[in-house]
Amino acid sequence: MRVRTGVSRHRSKKRLFKEARGNRGGRGKLLRTVKETIVKSRAYAYRDRRVRKRDFRRLWIVRISAACKMRGLSYSRFIQGLKLAEIELNRKMLSEMAISNPTIFCEVVAIAQNALTAHAAA
Repeated sequence: MRVRTGVSRHRSKKRLFKEARGNRGGRGKLLRTVKETIVKSRAYAYRDRRVRKRDFRRLWIVRISAACKMRGLSYSRFIQGLKLAEIELNRKMLSEMAISNPTIFCEVVAIAQNALTAHAAA
């Protein structure tokens, strides 16, 4: 008696179609195009998990830069001042601080400016 692949093939197709659910036209209905779509979607998901990190960092930098400009300091000088003052806050925290606690952020900017002026005088 030969081995029949009906059940296992149906199970694997069902898994593929479940993953491709929501796609338009043949991308969600035809096995060959479903396979191609899934390969592409997994590749995009892998790539974009890394791109998301870059995008958030860019957003945080834009926010910090805008908050620093309002206080008369450029972003690069602010970061340099933080390094000189040995303040280790990441950009996400600085961005949140600039939005939710502007008074504390203003104090951090003042510390960075003091560190820059002290470094320039030395």
